[in-house]
Amino acid sequence: MITAKSFVLSEWKKGTGTPAVMVDATTEEPLGQCNAEGIDMGAVCAFGRDTGGPALRALSFAERGALLKALSGALHEHRDELIELSQSNAGCTRGDAKFDIDGATGTLAAYASLGKRLGERGFLADGDGIQLGRTARFWGQHVLVPRRGVAVHINAFNFPAWGQMEKVACALLAGVPVIEKPGTPTALVAWRVAEITAESGILPDGAFQFVCGSVGDLLDHLGPQDALAFTGSSVTGAKLKGHPNLIARNVRVNLECDSVNAAVLAPDVDSSSETYDLFLQNVVLDMTQKTGQKCTAVRRILVPRERVEEVTSELVAALGRIPVGDPRERETRMGPLASAAALADVRAGIERQMSQAEVLCGGTDPIRDKGFFVAPTLLLARDAAADVFHADEVFGPAAVVLPYPGSAADAAGLVNRGGGGLVASVYANDAAWSEELVHEIGPWHGRVWVASDRVASQTFPPGMVLPQMIHGGPGRAGGGEELGGLRGLEFYLQRTALQGFKGLVAKRFGAAKSD
Repeated sequence: MITAKSFVLSEWKKGTGTPAVMVDATTEEPLGQCNAEGIDMGAVCAFGRDTGGPALRALSFAERGALLKALSGALHEHRDELIELSQSNAGCTRGDAKFDIDGATGTLAAYASLGKRLGERGFLADGDGIQLGRTARFWGQHVLVPRRGVAVHINAFNFPAWGQMEKVACALLAGVPVIEKPGTPTALVAWRVAEITAESGILPDGAFQFVCGSVGDLLDHLGPQDALAFTGSSVTGAKLKGHPNLIARNVRVNLECDSVNAAVLAPDVDSSSETYDLFLQNVVLDMTQKTGQKCTAVRRILVPRERVEEVTSELVAALGRIPVGDPRERETRMGPLASAAALADVRAGIERQMSQAEVLCGGTDPIRDKGFFVAPTLLLARDAAADVFHADEVFGPAAVVLPYPGSAADAAGLVNRGGGGLVASVYANDAAWSEELVHEIGPWHGRVWVASDRVASQTFPPGMVLPQMIHGGPGRAGGGEELGGLRGLEFYLQRTALQGFKGLVAKRFGAAKSD
């Protein structure tokens, strides 16, 4: 059995408490254990601030980007090994494992490229300079400079590689050291990524630390220059955001939480169109990729009332063709959920929704003797406005069809009942209809993805998070933002208004061509 240690203070440390056990999601056999009890979290934070921070800030954006590029390459060299570990510990099919691991290396590479473009500075000019006095002699300029703290990243179990490295990429490029805490059920994958990172010797001492197990009193040691970024449930997010020390010391907090994402089929989309085919394809992909354990997966499917029978029959047939089983077998397209706890939560969520819906396929019945399996489940709401469909994210391969009258206003009314989301996908060829819907749902979503026949052959699926665009959303989704190119760095930078002699301010701190 693997003992996944923590990498802190530039060495690997084993906890002193009772370890948590990670298992094979298919066979339920123990694979490894982790525990971080006994680690001095105050010393971990100080090491990041005092050793990692100065080392990163001494580098330009281009130099930090070069580190990210090298790290991306180091992880890619272990791609096949990480895929195999993901298949066992996370229950991923080979395709799902590649989705996670390639997402990690791809995001690192994307931010490496951004660092190269930003050049030899270590800070950013924020906009143009401003004349403040009666002449241009007295000048103002907003700048973004690296903060002097550490970034604590508490990551979710569903993307142990990608979820960890997308946060790492932004923080390190901004010049801020990181302390990573993985989701325990799939911590072996995150631990191996951390081990490769540490053994590569690419990053300066203190720039990357990894806590495998409970963080203990780590949050008690954070201060006003530090930051916390969390991905996970809204319940846990609320507890973290309300942590007394984080409030008292005004620690920056970014949350990415629950999202009852919606896919909307417009009434103008003909069943023979490319957009309709893409709608069916993406809904099935979103429901089954990573066994529905994606924060961007579709949970609500809005269909015009007169199209419900047609659409549901197509979806049921497509879901019925998804082979479910051992993710190590080549023909399998959907594996188990990541843990026993995840299975219990998904079954309970499906049961709650089944009380107000017709089961079109799937359900909560066991489909294998061992492992954390659940069938792809499609429900049809009896009342599309029922709270259970809009207030409850079932974090697995389950979605509900919500019939609606057909207008953009009707669709928006249902979509926005989700209380804030990461992504809403819209399938429409009618530009005016799409425009009206986007205006109505935009304030409630971090991303609105619009498909039409004009882009059907070129678009990425709505469940894919791209480093160039922000990831996050208001309300239930946590109110945070990650990625989005340069926007992803801003969480780790301090915006400061400089005022003084233009010869100093504009020359030394004004916008450079690379900005």
